[in-house]
Amino acid sequence: MKQLKRPGRLARHQELWLGLLGVLLAFGVCEAVGRAGIVRRSYLPPASEVLARAVELAGDGAFLDGIGATLRAWALGLGLAVAIAVPLGLLLGSMPVVDSAVRMIVEFLRPLPSVALIPLVSLLLGTGTETKVALITYASVWPVLFNTIYGLGETDPLAKDTLRAFGFGRLSVLLRVELPGTAPFIAAGIRISAAVALILAVATELLSGFGEGLGIFIAQASLSTDGTRDVLAGVVWAGALGLVINGVLVRAERWLFPWTPDRRAEGGGTRSGPGREARPGTGRRVRPAPERGVRS
Repeated sequence: MKQLKRPGRLARHQELWLGLLGVLLAFGVCEAVGRAGIVRRSYLPPASEVLARAVELAGDGAFLDGIGATLRAWALGLGLAVAIAVPLGLLLGSMPVVDSAVRMIVEFLRPLPSVALIPLVSLLLGTGTETKVALITYASVWPVLFNTIYGLGETDPLAKDTLRAFGFGRLSVLLRVELPGTAPFIAAGIRISAAVALILAVATELLSGFGEGLGIFIAQASLSTDGTRDVLAGVVWAGALGLVINGVLVRAERWLFPWTPDRRAEGGGTRSGPGREARPGTGRRVRPAPERGVRS
């Protein structure tokens, strides 16, 4: 008997095809506008020329070295942000007194745009990779931090009470219940921060004008009298990097946390019953709390 495709997989395939259709339509519109001369070619070259230039850059060693420099700063800044945000989020989420004490400072720092700090950070750290890494770290901390705090508050209290009833201490509850329950939220925060980190990496290079990287390539191309094609080709590369990074992280989330709602729906429904949505990472109704506590 032929196996039916799961609804979740069908939905993802439909979303993929609709996304590709949207890309093709946008490509066709840009190509038509460029070819028809509605906008001057110096402002908007045909999409085919931009795409051809982007493909051509894949064979340019100097350009690829710049891509590598951008990705190194991105990875280092994102890694530092995660290393700072996760322990700090666990501390603030588990200790309301500390959270209340630093909340005003956090809310003051969070809205500050990282690009506005470029002159200050450049004076303090110089014009090397350290400046990019510091700004990337600063901008990337917040999604992971707040997702960690929120996820910690969403862990199942019954599972924690069960462990305490079996004589487990505070650290054991954190490691066996709270941290695993918060992990999907942390992963979602990392995925958001990954996009923010890439934006900051390119923007810092573009606005500062020092070092090497994709932003430097775009900045130098913008100074050329006929550099619009190179600028747009660099933008295409930035978008492609973002798509690849996001796709990899989404796949990693689905593989690491198969009990989250989207994966359970793909598997044919949840145990939470009709009309009730189980919250991600809490373990509720997916892994019964007492059972989870004892087995850990």
